Amino acid sequence: MSSLSDTQRSNARLGLWLFAVYLVLYLGFVFLSAFAAHLMERPVIAGLNLAIVYGFGLIVGALVMALLYGMLCKSEPLGESPAGQSSGGAASGDEPRGDLA
Repeated sequence: MSSLSDTQRSNARLGLWLFAVYLVLYLGFVFLSAFAAHLMERPVIAGLNLAIVYGFGLIVGALVMALLYGMLCKSEPLGESPAGQSSGGAASGDEPRGDLA
């Protein structure tokens, strides 16, 4: 039995889908570089070759996907945690101990 809430499962599933999309895009870059290097040398935009444009596209794509994840992620209602676990911190009743021994 899993201790994850439905919200956490949904967020994890979204993260895995976005990761899979990025992985496919990245593998496309790697395979083009390895097996079709002549294509990566071709200028495509403003004199920049495909390798540069694709590489910057991967960076921008990662940032866009991070923003998308942040917008689509669901948050847990305050004070609620899975399986009755405390959320930690001062509210959990755990006081820091002064002795380190």
